[in-house]
Amino acid sequence: MKEFKVTYFFDENHYIRRFIHLDSQEEAEDLIQSERDQYISFRDSRGIYHELNTEDVRVVQISEYHRVDKTKKKVSK
Repeated sequence: MKEFKVTYFFDENHYIRRFIHLDSQEEAEDLIQSERDQYISFRDSRGIYHELNTEDVRVVQISEYHRVDKTKKKVSK
């Protein structure tokens, strides 16, 4: 399963980011298209609950996300 970053832009300065887990980019696009012009709800990575009316969104971006494990310590040479 792949992780995708979905960013909902309201204007140049305001956006909400959501992460979804699906098998392909096409499935991610289908999901976002099926949610168009309706209310959706989700929790972000910090556990904050969001309700979003997708009708108010101006731009949606979807990209595959490659999470970096920040808990691994760097080895200095």
